Amino acid sequence: MKKKILVAREIFPEVLERLAQHFEVEANQQDQIFSEAELAKKLAGKDGVFSTLSERISPAVLQACPDLQAVCNMAVGYNNIDLSAATAAGVLVTNTPEVLNETTADFGFALMMATARRVTESEQWLRAGKWDRWRFDGFMGNDVHGSTLGIIGMGRIGQAIARRSMGFDMQVIYHNRSRLDPALEARANNARYVGREELLKTADHVVLVVPYSPALHHMIGAAEIALMKPSATLVNIARGGVVDDAALIAALKEKRIAGAGLDVFENEPAFNRGFLELSNVVLTPHIASSSRNTRLAMANCAADNLIAALDGRQPPNLLNPDSAGKKQVQ
Repeated sequence: MKKKILVAREIFPEVLERLAQHFEVEANQQDQIFSEAELAKKLAGKDGVFSTLSERISPAVLQACPDLQAVCNMAVGYNNIDLSAATAAGVLVTNTPEVLNETTADFGFALMMATARRVTESEQWLRAGKWDRWRFDGFMGNDVHGSTLGIIGMGRIGQAIARRSMGFDMQVIYHNRSRLDPALEARANNARYVGREELLKTADHVVLVVPYSPALHHMIGAAEIALMKPSATLVNIARGGVVDDAALIAALKEKRIAGAGLDVFENEPAFNRGFLELSNVVLTPHIASSSRNTRLAMANCAADNLIAALDGRQPPNLLNPDSAGKKQVQ
């Protein structure tokens, strides 16, 4: 008898077909967003869930679903899942690392360039029919080549962004929980480890690539933004909540920094509409990993994890090994 799973959001039909070879699948190809109560109801009697960042796997959901054995997130982040509660309940939790590193780094670099060179602002001005002459100071931005790139969070994606900077003759400084091995620093355009305060004061372009945790909530707030150069830009491809969006809006409005490029926001998709009143910000709807090849790879990675977990094997990307064995997989 096949185990039962919920695929909580719309995914590629070919991945659904693959999952159907192993499981009895309840799919949500209508792409409805479930509340916690609706999610708990959908998960009743299910052995596993193919989840995304929009599904909140809370202690209450876990308690209401005693049959649940695995939560396999189609994302690198997993702050939508209460990992401690899942571990205590013996529920395996997985994510999809590695497969999106390069695509996300591409996008982070593109967002930095668009912000520095005022691409969005100038395009909107052109589309509004305001271009009637050339001006020497028309939308003057800040150079990327030859500038100093500051990366906060020097994991796989941060290192991939640093490697891209080599073609732009940039100096790279970074801050991380711990310093990288010198060989990794060398590969990452000879990146130099500095304190966070020094990075914020020195960098021409600051890129955030840290995972979200309560300890990093509002890691970049008014005090941190005040350390940055007036000509500097800030790019966030990490997670909403890492930046105090209200403080950033105030700084952008007062031109205390030159601009910001944001792919993630607090409370997304219900982001702070104050950003829409600003011209010196580039806004994208959490799409840094959104190429077809990468999203398909993420979906297949999540499927691999789910198939392994419900087959009684350790999934490739297990986040909570302490949960293994607490709940018997049959």
